[in-house]
Parts: sequence; C-alpha cells; structure tokens
Amino acid sequence: MTTVVKIGGARAVDPAGALSDVASLREDGESVAVVHGGSTAVDETLERLGIEPTYVETPSGVVGRFTDDQTMEVFEMVFGHLNTQLVAGLQSQGVDAVGLNGVDGKLLYGPRKSAVRVVEDGKRKIKRGDHSGTIKQVNSDLLETLFADGYTPVASPPMAGKDSEARSASNKSSGEQSDPRDDDQVIPVNTDADRSAAHIAGALDATLVLLTDVEGIYADPDDPETLIESVETAEEWADLEDAAEGFMERKVMAIQEAIEGGAEEVVVADANAEDPILSALDGGGTHVYASALSDTQEESQ
Repeated sequence: MTTVVKIGGARAVDPAGALSDVASLREDGESVAVVHGGSTAVDETLERLGIEPTYVETPSGVVGRFTDDQTMEVFEMVFGHLNTQLVAGLQSQGVDAVGLNGVDGKLLYGPRKSAVRVVEDGKRKIKRGDHSGTIKQVNSDLLETLFADGYTPVASPPMAGKDSEARSASNKSSGEQSDPRDDDQVIPVNTDADRSAAHIAGALDATLVLLTDVEGIYADPDDPETLIESVETAEEWADLEDAAEGFMERKVMAIQEAIEGGAEEVVVADANAEDPILSALDGGGTHVYASALSDTQEESQ
C-alpha cells in the first residue's frame, strides 16, 4: 500500500508524531510520500520583513493569498527551509528522505495563472500579476523511482508553472517571432499544498491522509462531538460539503480531486493525536471513500 501524508502548515500542528509514524510505516515496508504546507510560516516571515500580505476572495467564496513577485520570493525561501527541516527530521528517525518541490523533475506541472478573478467590494474584477498555477500533471514515475530505490519523498509547492504569457509578452516587446519551444518556459509558482497532496495521491492510486489541527470534519464546525466519521454515499458527501467551512472547504476540494484522480480513500485527521497517521489509517478522523463520489456521478447522469 502507498500512503500520501499531507502535514499542515498551521502553527498549532506539531509534525513530530507524523514523522515517527512515517518511520513506522517504512519499517513495515510501506511506501510513503510526505507533502507539506507552510502558509503560516510564510505569513510570519512576510510580517518580519514588513511586507503586508494580500488576500483575495474568489467568486466562489474561497479566500487565498495573492502571490505577487515579492511574496513568491518569500514563499520559495520559507518552503525550502521547511522542507529541509522535515527531511532532517525523517533522517533522524532512520528514514532515507529526499526533499523535492514541484519544480524538481516537473513533479507538479501546469499552467501559470497570472490573472485571477476576485471579488472586491461586492464587484467581480480581474487582478493581474499573480504567481499561482493549476496542477495538470504529476510526475508519478519520479516518485515510483524513489520508492523503488528505498527513498521517502518529501514534497511541497511551488509547482512548475508553464508561463507562455511572459514569453509572448517578451516577444511582442522585442518584435521577435514566437518560437514554439518557448511555450514551455517554466517558472516556480504557488499552488495549494492540500491539492498538491491530492494530485499526488490520485496519480499514485494511494490513500491520502490530510493532517490538520482538528480531529476531522465536523457536522457543526464549532462542536468536536459532531465529527463525521465516514462518508460512503452521495447523500453523505452532500452533507460533508454543507458542513465544510473556512479552511475545511479547501480540504473538501482536495478530497474530491484525490478521489477523482484515482485515490480510493481520503482521511482528514488530527496531526497532534497520538500516532496521528497510524490512528488515522486505523479508523480515526473523517474517512471519505471513492464510493461517495461515484454515487454522486451516477445520480447526475
């Protein structure tokens, strides 16, 4: 079995238990890929540097950071540091870990989105200059090669963004004719870590464990006693979507993308629980099964 584990970037998440569990799974011969976030650390670093982060709301109501040139530089610096720390932590546990970002080997590849649709003061607008992208391809061969050689990949954004707009603009300003090879210009761009993990899990047909700072997804977001333990049908999936608020909306998007990509099961669980990954795989947290979405698709046909 292959497991993809996403370790959250929230301040309240302690990765120590997860790293220990990765070591246990590797000792049992399981293949594990780790994906990490780091948005909180990016915000803290921006603040220390005196840079005010810009958050935007999409027409669908999702709020995210706008990644301009300056923010992208900080993003690369912070995620590189976090990746090295996690790799060192796993090496300390006896795990032969290898750090990667989505640019390495085009692990995560897709078009850059330089312009995004946002809602400001109740009006829809186009905001330009963003350094974000949409994942369209995962280099699963690279990950499978690392597994076969006994390595544990530790991956994170940024992704490899195909930036045809920048090359086109450069050609126009210089008066040069466009070369088709220039369409493959790649730059590092931001992408969501949960959805990165989802795409990787889907490409590997793996079980995805999304670790966060709560026990799972709650029917009442303010009441941990309402933990949704299992989602197997279209009706239960609809209830899960209705229950997700705030950062959990992104988790639900990631769950859907993972299952549609090929994952059979996704678990949302508490990173700070005892043995967080092992307990999640053993029934803890919120378990969403592929049948929930296959039922949904059948009903829509």
